[in-house]
Amino acid sequence: MRYRRFYVSGGTYFFTVNLADRRSLLLVERVAELREVVRRVKALRPFVINAWVVLPDHIHAVWTLPAGDSDFSGRWRDIKTRFAKVIPATEALSASQHQRHERGIWQPRFWEHCIRDEEDYWRHLDYAHWNPMKHGYVQRIQDWPYSSFHRAVTEGLYPRDWCGEILVRPPVR
Repeated sequence: MRYRRFYVSGGTYFFTVNLADRRSLLLVERVAELREVVRRVKALRPFVINAWVVLPDHIHAVWTLPAGDSDFSGRWRDIKTRFAKVIPATEALSASQHQRHERGIWQPRFWEHCIRDEEDYWRHLDYAHWNPMKHGYVQRIQDWPYSSFHRAVTEGLYPRDWCGEILVRPPVR
């Protein structure tokens, strides 16, 4: 079966990217390295980060790609590869991973959703920002340090005490 993705030039997408070991704390333990890798990839292949939440074992992100560009897969490949290169090799590998020279840090694929409209956009931003509370890591969203929620509060997009209810916002004019 051939896996198919929906590519839209200049599109906005919601992503979920998981570690292979869903019990791992690697992403929050090595968040500085992850941030640096994302900065480097973003400098080489620009995109807008509309939302980004790092949890111990997975990431939720909303990106907007530049006009004329639909290669989100290449950007994720670069992020995953560069991150794997800066992390010490301690994970157990399967025979096929070893044969393919893979690290075994990430799940091979990721989930993406092309944002359809303004309501869909806000629903996915809300979901990403609410996720640390959903998983029980914090009682208040503003207490999770690895989230673009803090930037969104500064920009006036959310109140600081937003409780995680999925909001439906009026269209922006």
